[in-house]
Amino acid sequence: MKLVLDILRGMVIGIANIIPGVSGGTMAVSLGIYDKLIGAITGLFKHFKKSIAILLPLAIGMGTGIVAFGYGLEYLLEHHTLATALTFVGLVLGGLPILLAQFKGALGAKKSRRMGACELICFVLLLAFGIGMALLQGGAEHGLTFGVGTMILLFVLGVVASATMVIPGVSGSMVLLVLGYYNAILALITGSVDALAAGDWGTLLHNMGLIIPFGIGVLLGIFGIAKLIEYLFKNFPSQTYAAIIGLILSSPFAILYSSGALGAFSVGGLIAGLVLGVCGGFATYKMGEN
Repeated sequence: MKLVLDILRGMVIGIANIIPGVSGGTMAVSLGIYDKLIGAITGLFKHFKKSIAILLPLAIGMGTGIVAFGYGLEYLLEHHTLATALTFVGLVLGGLPILLAQFKGALGAKKSRRMGACELICFVLLLAFGIGMALLQGGAEHGLTFGVGTMILLFVLGVVASATMVIPGVSGSMVLLVLGYYNAILALITGSVDALAAGDWGTLLHNMGLIIPFGIGVLLGIFGIAKLIEYLFKNFPSQTYAAIIGLILSSPFAILYSSGALGAFSVGGLIAGLVLGVCGGFATYKMGEN
């Protein structure tokens, strides 16, 4: 049962990573597995078997979620924009009670046992940063052509995007959207699946030549930022939790703005979105408890 739950958690995190405005790191926090995930990444070489047992089902779920939802994302955001966006708002906010309890525990370890100026500053700055990232999106889209320069660029994009995927409240897909490479990279993933299904090995090899350097960058970025976050949790726990809460509270605006849901209002979409959002929030909360 735990294995199935971890695969489902991985699917939610994977889906979150390809939706602009939604952070995979946020979903990991909401699902109650963020600390365990960071520990497994940073301890990969020291506790290999234990880390693999944690990471493998999550990775399977993430890969499944990214590939499967990559096809449905465009349709859902085009035809059911508000309902889809509100569903993910609910999924994100469902983990907030658990995060607030952890923040309260971190404050309890301080001598003052209460929120101070440092925590408030971290909260406000990261709340503003999360909102600002959403407002920056909308740059021109760039294409990708096979070449050494493109491979280096994709490696760098992988590092940047993965770092933001790990940080709760910061959307890696939104960073790619701001930089103008989101649609091109998503097309590479779905195009590779189509080529594999059709037996088009030439197109598949071409796409893999671009996906592999991006994937290497993703892996290195995840490992590097996980080390940093582990250090921050160990040495500045209350400030780190305050910053994460600020980022997560910026997510509803980022999701609604990035998806275009603010301009796609309908009564039916609002009702469906609220119902699905509540259901999603409850599901996140229950999965975070287990």
